Amino acid sequence: MTPILTVLICLGLSLGPRTHVQAGILPKPMLWAEPDRVITQGSPVTLRCQGNLEAREYHLYRERKPASWITLIRPELVKKGQFPIPSITWEHAGQYRCQYYSRSWWSEPSEPLELVVTGAYSKPTLSALPSPVVASGWNVTLLCDSQLAFGGFILCKEREDEHSQCLNFQPHTRWSSRAVFSVGPVSPSRRWSYRCYGYDSSFPYLWSLPSDLLELLVSGETLSPSQNQTDSKTGQHPQDYTVENLIRMGVAGLVLVVLGILLFEAQHSQRSPQDAAGR
Repeated sequence: MTPILTVLICLGLSLGPRTHVQAGILPKPMLWAEPDRVITQGSPVTLRCQGNLEAREYHLYRERKPASWITLIRPELVKKGQFPIPSITWEHAGQYRCQYYSRSWWSEPSEPLELVVTGAYSKPTLSALPSPVVASGWNVTLLCDSQLAFGGFILCKEREDEHSQCLNFQPHTRWSSRAVFSVGPVSPSRRWSYRCYGYDSSFPYLWSLPSDLLELLVSGETLSPSQNQTDSKTGQHPQDYTVENLIRMGVAGLVLVVLGILLFEAQHSQRSPQDAAGR
């Protein structure tokens, strides 16, 4: 092996690990929105990016479409990872990521944050089937109904301690005016409050006005998970047994009434000849 080749191999071994460290040593930052990522049109919101303690600068960008509003943020706020929006509009909606600069390198991008603006369409109606009063341990069906046809619907559970948890429903057909969600099993130890939205699938970050708040009332009756499912032998739901019991009680009551009438007629027929003989 020639001396020049030996030097090149040693140089490559020494530079290889260093190049790898420089490319991916900085972990990805955290990106979130305050007060929430789902914001009503005209409300304030701040996007926050947090890296390591040595972060010197932050960079926020929107995927697929540049966001000109970011360039208007004051430099001192950008260095802190703060990107405020005093009054949100349709132009701010989209999917964002951020990075931070430290030790002469930029970090990996953060996880995506979907910033949603509500109020683009009229609000739908949210209802519980068959009733908002639900026994503990049961599942419940929620129906989001709208006068407009949408490409998708969102059901969000409102929580006091954390951000909303949302479910996405996309109909089999391209457009639909209603969506059906199944939630549960419910328990009385937590609050079960929901709103739903509709959106155009071409603009997934622009939602309708929220529906009125629907709060489920959980009764104290507790059912096991097996009781909450359809009976594997008979194919019946526990609600079916309740209906059957009511029908049986009604039939039994009717039979008692008929027997009472027959007994009364029998006694009356026996008294009639006795009355005639007495006369």
